Amino acid sequence: MTGIVKKVQYAAGMLGIALLMGGCNQTLVRDDLEAIRARGELIVITRNNATCYYEAAYGQAGFEYELAEAFADHLGVKLRPLVIEDEAEMVAALRRGDADLIAAGVPFGRSAAKLVTLGPGYLRVRKQVVGRRGGPRIANLQDLADMPMWVAGSSAVLEVLLAARGEEQGISWQTLSEYSSEEMLRLVWNRSIPLTVVESNMLTMNRRFFPELVVHLSLGEPQQLRWAMNPQSRQLYRAVTQWFAEAATQDALKGLKSHYYSHLEDFDYVDMARYRRRITQRLPKYQGHFEEAAKMYGVDWQLVAAQAYQESHWDPGAKSFTGVRGIMMLTLETAKTLGLKNRLSVKDAIYAGTRYLARLHRLMGESVSE
Repeated sequence: MTGIVKKVQYAAGMLGIALLMGGCNQTLVRDDLEAIRARGELIVITRNNATCYYEAAYGQAGFEYELAEAFADHLGVKLRPLVIEDEAEMVAALRRGDADLIAAGVPFGRSAAKLVTLGPGYLRVRKQVVGRRGGPRIANLQDLADMPMWVAGSSAVLEVLLAARGEEQGISWQTLSEYSSEEMLRLVWNRSIPLTVVESNMLTMNRRFFPELVVHLSLGEPQQLRWAMNPQSRQLYRAVTQWFAEAATQDALKGLKSHYYSHLEDFDYVDMARYRRRITQRLPKYQGHFEEAAKMYGVDWQLVAAQAYQESHWDPGAKSFTGVRGIMMLTLETAKTLGLKNRLSVKDAIYAGTRYLARLHRLMGESVSE
C-alpha cells in the first residue's frame, strides 16, 4: 500500500473520530481540574519507548514520564501512565475521557492537532531520514527519489513526506502502522529495510543501541513537542500553560534534558562499536561476579558493571600511570582499607570494589535521588 493511500485512510479515521465525538453531545465538565484532584490521579497517555516511558531497574522512568510526574506533583495527585502506541487511538481515548492528556514524545500532525488542544512547546525535534552504514547515500531530496522507504504511521511524518513529494515527485514510501518508530530503527539496523524517517529525539536515544545508524538528511522545519489535551479541558489547559511558564518548571525541564539527552549528543561510532563488542566478548566472563557481589552488598549489578567499564573497560590487567590497577582500578591505599591483597584477582577486586561503591552510596543518603 502506498504512503498516499495510507495517508487518506489515516485522515478518514481521524475524521471519523471527530464525527463520532461531535455526535456524542458530551456534557461539559465545569471544572475538569477539580475532577482530576478529586480522583487523585493524573492519567497520561504515552508510549512505551526510550524517549517516553519504560521500566528501569530502579522503577519507572522516561523523559515524558518524569515531566508528567512533576506536573502531577504540582497538582498534588499521583501519575498513572496509560500506554497506547497508535496516534489515532491516543486521540480517540483522550476525547472519550479515558485520560487527561497525551505525552507522546512526537509532534502531532495538522490532522491530529485539529482534534485536540496543544500545550506549550518544550523540546525541539526534527524529522530525519535514517539509514545504515554501508547502505545507500542520501544527500538531498533528489537522492530519495525511487528509493524504498518505510515509516511508522505518525501523522506528522506522513505530512512532511507529502510536502517532500511536492518538491520531488519520485519520493514514495510504505507505511507500517503496526510498528513504532523505535522498531523502525531496529529494522533499518538489522537491514530488513534500507531507510526510515523518525524524530531526532528518538534517534538520539536509540543510536547507542544501534551505532551503525546514520542520519542522511532532515525533512521539513523543526517542531516542538507539546502535550495534547481534550478541547473541553479548559482548566487543565490553563494549569499546564501556567506551569510550563514557571521558572522552576523551566529549570526542571533543563535538568531532564540534560539527564536524558546531553550525554548522547557527542556520538563516537568507533567507541560505541568497541563498547558493544566488549559487552558480548568481555562482560559474560565477569557478569556472574558482578551479580553475586551486587547481591551481597545491596546494589544494582549493572551499576557495578558500568563503573568497572568506566574504570578499566573490563580489563583485569589494566594499570594507570598513577598506579591504580585491576578491573575496578583500585588504588593501593583503597585496596588495603578493603582488605584486598591482590588487585589483579578479578573476583576479589570486584567484591572489594562493589563494597566500596555500596559504602559511597550509603554516604550519599536519601536526600540524593536514586
